[in-house]
Amino acid sequence: MARRSTASLFARAYERNLKALTKITLGNSKRVAGQVQRAAAKRLKPPPGKGDWLGGMALGPGGARGYHLFRPAGLQLQPGEKLPLMVMLHGCGQTGRDFAASTRMNALAVRQRFLVLYLEQDRLAHPQGCWNWYERRSGKADAEAATLMAAIDQASMLYPVDRERIALAGLSAGASMAALLATRYPARFRAVAMHSGVAPGAAKSSATALGAMRGQHTPPMPTTAVGKAMGAAAVFATLPPMLVIHGEADAVVAPSNAVNSAAVWATAVGAKPGLARTLQRGKRHAMRLTDFRRKGRTLVMLCEIAGLGHAWSGGAAATLFSDPAGPDATRMVWAFAAAQFKRAAKIKAGLPASA
Repeated sequence: MARRSTASLFARAYERNLKALTKITLGNSKRVAGQVQRAAAKRLKPPPGKGDWLGGMALGPGGARGYHLFRPAGLQLQPGEKLPLMVMLHGCGQTGRDFAASTRMNALAVRQRFLVLYLEQDRLAHPQGCWNWYERRSGKADAEAATLMAAIDQASMLYPVDRERIALAGLSAGASMAALLATRYPARFRAVAMHSGVAPGAAKSSATALGAMRGQHTPPMPTTAVGKAMGAAAVFATLPPMLVIHGEADAVVAPSNAVNSAAVWATAVGAKPGLARTLQRGKRHAMRLTDFRRKGRTLVMLCEIAGLGHAWSGGAAATLFSDPAGPDATRMVWAFAAAQFKRAAKIKAGLPASA
């Protein structure tokens, strides 16, 4: 009898512990599930901006990549009217929604009547959400670039995009991928903006990318060598104009990359640097601007910002990789692109294009 009583006590104790463990496990599972649901809901929630946040997916040589297109609310298009498109490439550790919230490009799109396409890196393609701009030796970078072009083409087909007015802008890894896209498909873009990116041609693998980020690799300067380094698919005179923005206090991507990016692009398009000028608006960080011109036209603009780290200049407060104290990079990017759109329209109409 004593043995049975002892066995019963152990059985009841085991049953109680099992119930308690089950209750804790279920509670933890519900809590984890709730956290996952909230994170997913936050990612799917549209960023600030009066308009539609339209999702899509495109297939290409690099696999599948998602995207979101922002369409301003209340658009009343004339029959056959097409709108400019700004393509945005986020940085590492960001999503398209994060980038939209930081840059506030959507708010500007509402005022200026253009569409914004946010390309999304797949975490299976890169765990930190970085674009594989540096994997040139393996071919992964070119495959990813082709996939992103498939996404741009798809969005241009589904929405009222003016294919003659498409510009690129990116931050960090997104900036480097934007430069790669512009060199691989130069005729497709009217302008490209690199914010805190690595100089084109400075890396060809993950190992060399780390060194390039530190400013250890300087891309070659002669035009023929630049061609091989950047892998351009056409004559370099056809490269779109480039805006380079970089913080002088950037501890992630060395500021020397900005100078090298401008020099490489300027060499490729035959532009010469002018005198640098310093501007400061109110209490915002001061910036030093250098124009690289050819035949009176600015083909490269270098903007070096004092006191800015690895962050979107003038971005929204309380968002990652964003510094509200810097000059408004969003306005600078759009103004630079809009100037190229205007010039191209004048040439198409047979009018004299200003510098």
